[in-house]
Amino acid sequence: MSIRHAILALLKQKPRHGYELHQTLEALMGGRELWDIKPAQIHTTLTRLEQQGWVKGMAGGRRGGPERRIYHLTSKGEQALDAWFAQGVVDQHLRDAFFLKFMVALTLNEELARQLVRTQRAALYRELHRIMALRQRITPYTDLAHTLLLDKASMHLEADLHWLDMIESRLDEVVAQPIPVPKPRKRGRPRKQTSPEDACNASSQFRTSKG
Repeated sequence: MSIRHAILALLKQKPRHGYELHQTLEALMGGRELWDIKPAQIHTTLTRLEQQGWVKGMAGGRRGGPERRIYHLTSKGEQALDAWFAQGVVDQHLRDAFFLKFMVALTLNEELARQLVRTQRAALYRELHRIMALRQRITPYTDLAHTLLLDKASMHLEADLHWLDMIESRLDEVVAQPIPVPKPRKRGRPRKQTSPEDACNASSQFRTSKG
């Protein structure tokens, strides 16, 4: 999720201060159990958005407490928001953190790689149990959106568990294959590419010198 673009969307709805943005985003995402957004992250993002010219902060009323800065969406920020809404969202499935850990473990020893699979499976089962417990506490009749989010999370976890089974069943084949290494770089300066025109001129000069 792009926090900065979510902030732009909330500011398009109406001007808000940092605390209100934090509370609203947390509520939209289902609370801290589903998405723990730190207040410092909101304020840091607002500072960057203001530097980009996407939002503009103005002094707001105190209302009995410390003065709060109220942020408004600028026309430049609205253009950025429209561009964000026009794009699809594809997760970086190929940049898998466990796969990186697994591959570097293979460079050390086989047993470490096997242990990592067992450790990862246990961690995924714990997370799946947590997600299912949250799912049971949510009523789909009043909170269907967050129910669907938890369903997506559990489906991804189940897919990851199936993938671990595949890795474990073929680990002997993986170990038998050579570990990927960088391709050797050629030493020395690269040869200069000769264009057809240069080759023709060189040939003409050679014939002239012989004549």
